Amino acid sequence: MTDDKPMKSGVPEETGFDEVARLIQSARERALQAVNTELIDLYWKIGGILDRRIAEDGWGKGTVVSLSEYIQSRQPGIRGFSPQNLWRMLQFFQTWRNHEKLSTLLRQLPWSAHLHILVKTRRPEEREFYLKMAIQQHWSVREVARQMDNALFERVVLNPPKLSTALRELHSEAETLFRDTYIIEFLELPDGFRERDLHQGLLRNLQRFLCEIGRDFCFIGSEVPLQVGGRDFAVDMLFFHRELNCLIAIELKIGEFQPEHLGKLEFYLEALDRDVRKPHEGPSIGLLLCASKDSEVVEYALSRSLSPALVAEYRTRLPDRHLLQAKLHEFYALSQTGLSDDRVSDEKP
Repeated sequence: MTDDKPMKSGVPEETGFDEVARLIQSARERALQAVNTELIDLYWKIGGILDRRIAEDGWGKGTVVSLSEYIQSRQPGIRGFSPQNLWRMLQFFQTWRNHEKLSTLLRQLPWSAHLHILVKTRRPEEREFYLKMAIQQHWSVREVARQMDNALFERVVLNPPKLSTALRELHSEAETLFRDTYIIEFLELPDGFRERDLHQGLLRNLQRFLCEIGRDFCFIGSEVPLQVGGRDFAVDMLFFHRELNCLIAIELKIGEFQPEHLGKLEFYLEALDRDVRKPHEGPSIGLLLCASKDSEVVEYALSRSLSPALVAEYRTRLPDRHLLQAKLHEFYALSQTGLSDDRVSDEKP
């Protein structure tokens, strides 16, 4: 057997090499997922045993410490069974035991991601939100922590995205796919940055920007040319959304939203639909990203818009999560008060 034997098919060696490499990577990913599934299942069972023993036999902190030491004596050098981690397994079991519909999802996340969700969340709906988002968006453990630090749940509840009527009618699911605010602190932009700095920063950090806006966004190009009549125009950033099956035009503004910004975006959408989009694709969507916006001005501007568009903010600094948590607490309190008042009014003769 010789190493220099030519390939009969005429296909470059690199093509065959790449095929083998992809098979290896795919097998590794499946193996890692299988290992993770077994590990989460093990932790779940241990949490269940601890829950039962505490209830039936009065196990306490001292017993759990002894259990940890016993495991170490039987399996020297084994990691992940410290007293603290055993208590986390108990918390994991107690948190999710009444959510049978989520059992399959639980086994798709690594234990480190579960720990972030268990430790940093306060409400059942918040935990479920991050669990589903992490799996849907294929977040890494680092990204799970980042999104929680960015108070994504609080922002989604308190500030739903501002959509035009046309966008709501064409894509009812758009409210769950877009956000009112996008956090781009990873750009590390200096004070007084220009629109060009913002644009170039997003291109340099495209992978992180895609993670922020959503995994179904596929990048097509920057400053994509559009020719209308005898004039040339350019869309700042053009994407394709797999779930919505349409082009997404993103326009960047470093100042506050102005109503005239929307007119320019709608012009671009018309040009895209006439000259760029393919027959099987839906109408293009426009996303105007501004440094700030007045919600009432946005509402007025979008209310008469016939184009599927939305206006959102970008933030170059992390939000104050504690402040947002306080606002969310107030929001829930007011919601409960409203429900109570409605019940009282309904009971009145």
